[in-house]
Amino acid sequence: MRSAWFVRSSIVVAVLSSAAILRSDISSAFAQDAKPHAKVIPFESSGQAIQPLLSGPPETVTMRSGLVTLAPGQSVGKHSTGQHEEMLVILAGQGEMIFKDGSKLGVAADHALYCPPETEHDVKNTGSEALRYVYVVASTK
Repeated sequence: MRSAWFVRSSIVVAVLSSAAILRSDISSAFAQDAKPHAKVIPFESSGQAIQPLLSGPPETVTMRSGLVTLAPGQSVGKHSTGQHEEMLVILAGQGEMIFKDGSKLGVAADHALYCPPETEHDVKNTGSEALRYVYVVASTK
């Protein structure tokens, strides 16, 4: 007859082995499903200033994006692109991108703006209607 310790140890080993196999199967399944897929992303009118559109891996390779709506006078706040490059596609309204050194680029509907890596900036609505734009950010490393 086996000791209680041996039985408990055997159960623990069996459970851990099963968990490892299950984890391996889950990892394999996730890795296969982790590839980006084509899809349609509707713009929602949630009333939020920023609506995420793409959240990065595994949804995309490196890209993230979102829809931003700023009321007149509102800004997104100073931030840096870090190790990313960023593009803004202006859908409606007008505003400006303000850089750390105080320089500015005007933005308006039907235009796009590019912001290189390691660039501190802010985007402010300078118009009398909502400024709406889509940002797209991708890793450079």
